[in-house]
This record gives sequence, C-alpha cells and structure tokens, in this order.
Amino acid sequence: MKSLKVFGLGLAVAVTTTLSMAKPVDYKIDPTHTATVFSWDHFGFSTPYANFSDIQGTIKVDNAKPANSSVDVTIPVSSLNTNVKALDEHLAKAEWFDAAKYPTITFKSTKVEPKKDKKHFKITGNLTVKGITKPVVLDAVLNKQGEHPMTKAQSIGFNATTSFKRSDFGIASYVPNVGDKITVQITTEASVAQATPKK
Repeated sequence: MKSLKVFGLGLAVAVTTTLSMAKPVDYKIDPTHTATVFSWDHFGFSTPYANFSDIQGTIKVDNAKPANSSVDVTIPVSSLNTNVKALDEHLAKAEWFDAAKYPTITFKSTKVEPKKDKKHFKITGNLTVKGITKPVVLDAVLNKQGEHPMTKAQSIGFNATTSFKRSDFGIASYVPNVGDKITVQITTEASVAQATPKK
C-alpha cells in the first residue's frame, strides 16, 4: 500500500510538472542581444547594410502546441544606424521613414507554422512601417531553448529572415535605381522575467 501511495504521489508530481511545462511561456526580448539588419541594392554597385537596435517585445512560446505561439515586436526608428550619420538623418525625413510622425515600426504575428523538425518555423504577421500595415513572412529557426548560463533565466534564441518591397510601405524614393527589395536578417535572445526577491 505504501509503495502504491508513493507511486501515486510520483505520478501526480509528474503530471503537474508536465502540465506546467506545457503552458505557453512569455519570453521578453533582450535588446542587447537582438538586432535587425537590412540590406538593399545601391545602383547595382553595392549592397549596403543598416540595422535597428533597442528592439522591444515578447515572444510567446507554446512548446506543446507551437501553432499557438506568437511574436510582438516594436522597433524605434530613431535607433536606425547606417554607419553614415548624414544618411541616418536623411532617412529620418518625411520622404523616407518620417520618424517624427511615425516613431516606431511594429511586427505582430498572425500565424505560426512549425516544420516537421520543430526547429524551423514560418511566421506570418503584420508589419507596420510609416503607418502602413502589410503582411510579411519570417523564415525562423530556433537556435536554443533552456537556462541561460549567465543569468540562469529560462531563455530562447532565434534567427529569422524575410524580404519585402519598401515601396509597399510608402518609401519609394529612387526606385528602381536604389533597390525596392529589402532583405532583412534578424537575431534575438529572449528570457522569462525573473521574480524580484522579497525583502
């Protein structure tokens, strides 16, 4: 009888643990380990790169049902860095990003489709740039999920790529000489918020 009780207790613990692990988990994006790098064609001579930083947002992960996962990201236009100060200032003007009127870029997922290997995902969502919202698709890969060795927080990391036409978002100056197609590479780390110790 005692062994039966022990078995029952162990089973209850196992079930409870499994259920708790199955719940969706919110990971807060770490802006210090997140970057959005984009590139374009420049008159056929070069392929310049620029990036955004200070990216904020949440990645909701449902390991039991990955299709229920989601991504919600906000990017400050003021963080744009082309490595050319004059160009940064120029791109902030009304004919480009119009940063004064539209200070943020957002992406909100509408569908997450996991591949068979459970490491690759097709993430469809609404990208809003300069007040214009269009659907885009991210091809994402899960790099790692588990305890972060430095912070000890449960963490997750992804890489992703996408592309779209900038003219679709009202940024069409110099097309086609300066490429319309924008190619984007994303890398991110995100962690579960740790409870503040009670004093």
